[in-house]
Amino acid sequence: MEKGTKRTTIYDLAKLADASPSAVSSVLNGTWEKRRISKKLAARVMKIAEEQGYAVNVQASLLRRERSNIVGMIVPKYDNRYFGEIAEQFEVMARAKGFFPVVTCTQRDPELEFEAAKELISYQAECLISTGATDPDRISAFCSASGVQSINLDLPGKNAPSVISDNYSAAKDLTKLILDRCEEELSWSGPLRFVGGRLADHNTAARLEGFLSEHSDRGIAVPDSYIMATGYSAGKAATALDSLRPDEPTGLFVNSTISLEGVVRWYSQLHSGAELVRYGCFDWDPFGTFLPGNVGMVEQDVTMMLNKAFEVIGKVDAPTEPILVPCRLRAFPINLEI
Repeated sequence: MEKGTKRTTIYDLAKLADASPSAVSSVLNGTWEKRRISKKLAARVMKIAEEQGYAVNVQASLLRRERSNIVGMIVPKYDNRYFGEIAEQFEVMARAKGFFPVVTCTQRDPELEFEAAKELISYQAECLISTGATDPDRISAFCSASGVQSINLDLPGKNAPSVISDNYSAAKDLTKLILDRCEEELSWSGPLRFVGGRLADHNTAARLEGFLSEHSDRGIAVPDSYIMATGYSAGKAATALDSLRPDEPTGLFVNSTISLEGVVRWYSQLHSGAELVRYGCFDWDPFGTFLPGNVGMVEQDVTMMLNKAFEVIGKVDAPTEPILVPCRLRAFPINLEI
């Protein structure tokens, strides 16, 4: 816009649309259906507003409304199929329920998570969903002080409702699958190695518990050196396995698709012994079915998790005990070709 050019107002739009300013305002703030304004008029107003480059002053309009209908979500990563699916489905579900969704990525940085939470609350978000947050209780405390509801997704907190996958049961099932396949195909009974994740992370701890429980049920001891929880990094997973050159059957429990990238990198560089390796991954990607040595993957039920989260929105005394959502175990026929 050139200096001195007058900004388009609601009154300008009303004149161009041959409608009242109040009708135009209702169309722009999304309340036109309640006022029984026709779809034809609403479409005409929106078209003219777009042509005129009119942008709603969000903060000013919020001050004039009783509710913002904004539901915010923070996610740690976009370059992960699981978190990407959460963000996408969240937006679709929120709009279908009459909310306006706002999603921001915080890179697993606790300070960035907190700053994002404060910013969303400044825009009068009615609810904040913290997905995979590193310090969810800090965010929940700030939300509570601000009179805003908070919900934890994927990782639990102590001070707000939490919706998470049943990591323990799914990890136990995946461990069983890998061990069974090692026995059937390699005549080998374990123990498996646990690759990826952080022991301080709730989900890793729960998965490791399920992993160890299945071994214990079979009377198999797992050496401490077999727990390779080196973080969520493909490079670190590959490095952890670098010295492993299988000359006998080997099984791996891989704790995320990020770590799986490192496992596949290591696997592809084996000059011999690749046919002796079996592994499974606690995470889901359709391409996993084509990976050599992969016997199965755990798919977290994103739709059910989000449904449970939306059921909690608006409940004053929602329980803080974690709501556990079962996962799906997907088994694959063995593929040994790289």
